[in-house]
Amino acid sequence: MVPHLITALTGPINELEQRILESLPAIERWFRLEWMEHTPPFYTSVDLRNAGFKLAPVDTNLFPGGFNNLTPEMLPLAVQAAMAAIEKICPEAKNLLLIPESHTRNSFYLLNVARLVEIFHQAGLNVRLGSLDPAVTAPTPIALPDGSSLTIEPLVRTRGRIGLKGFDPCTILLNNDLSAGLPEVLSDVHQQYLLPPLHAGWAVRRKTKHFAAYEELAKKFAKLLGMDPWLINPLFAHCGEVNFTEGAGADCLASNAETLLAKIRRKYKEYGIQEKPFLIVKADAGTYGMGIMTVRDPKELADLSRRTRNKMSVIKDGQEVSEVILQEGVPTYERINEAAAEPVVYMIDRYVVGGFYRVNAERGVDENLNAPGASFVPLAFAGSNQLPKPGAKPGASAPNRFYMYGVIARLAMVAASYELEATDPDAEVYE
Repeated sequence: MVPHLITALTGPINELEQRILESLPAIERWFRLEWMEHTPPFYTSVDLRNAGFKLAPVDTNLFPGGFNNLTPEMLPLAVQAAMAAIEKICPEAKNLLLIPESHTRNSFYLLNVARLVEIFHQAGLNVRLGSLDPAVTAPTPIALPDGSSLTIEPLVRTRGRIGLKGFDPCTILLNNDLSAGLPEVLSDVHQQYLLPPLHAGWAVRRKTKHFAAYEELAKKFAKLLGMDPWLINPLFAHCGEVNFTEGAGADCLASNAETLLAKIRRKYKEYGIQEKPFLIVKADAGTYGMGIMTVRDPKELADLSRRTRNKMSVIKDGQEVSEVILQEGVPTYERINEAAAEPVVYMIDRYVVGGFYRVNAERGVDENLNAPGASFVPLAFAGSNQLPKPGAKPGASAPNRFYMYGVIARLAMVAASYELEATDPDAEVYE
């Protein structure tokens, strides 16, 4: 099933779908050549928005926390991709240490951890869980909603290696986005593989760096397909030194918002789009749908209510917001049971392993859906094991729609690999 796209402006998207299907061999070769030169992130999830007139990634997560939302039918793909990823990194690996988020009472997140344990166990690894939380001083069982349980253990640091008591892993997999900073216990690990690397965490990473890399790739990719890169790229701007509590940086926000909205209006006029453009202003670092607001007029930024200032000033783990990205708002016209929905694509190594729709009946087409009231529906990707069908009418085939989403998500994943290379503190710099 493909959720209903409620807009008359399906022309460009159907044209994009057709162009992508017709160019399939060229696209797959393009990706193959990129992966010969660049290393994919270990795992990635990408939030997409389909406006009917454009399809673009709006967020790329390098510590995905929703593997529990993948259907059982998608698991063989995930296991195969996990095997391929581990073989490349540490072929002789027996043990994998998984370090989850420290807020281990969120039952949905815990089901994600359990699913990751299952995937890597099926890939042939002994998997145990270690905690960055200093309060965890002994093996601690945690009950799951389905009646099973996970055991989380304190980390043991022995010289250059991290493990658990009686457990020495070849690879350490972080499922903790390091929003609170880089933990001392994870520093200077050179004898083991730490994945993703520390500089992928939000203590270092910035969304503007990612979308700058994506913009360059979107131009290359659009040239390959003979199309306008704007159809797959959200325009953006950056403001540093912002303090919402004190009102600092308001001029930067307002002037950037005005410039960005003018650019979007020009594109809307070019494509005959009658809607009013909007921006999403969000913390340049961080996730969990925190520190995000929708802006339709730059004047709104000069007039923020105390409630909005408070909401924008602090994100996950109490981190203060000092930098923001202003991003072109891409409305979502996908609907499931009359509720706004957006596709989320999950990847391990360079492979798409599945996806689902984030659905939120309490939010509008121009708002962030990763908010209270969100649910996850794997309907659209239930047939993800089917190959695309050339010749099918655009917009009518779930595998074709899914393939198109997978292509744009993989483009964001290539951008993430560029971004990680550019921010790697250990990379050699050649003049």
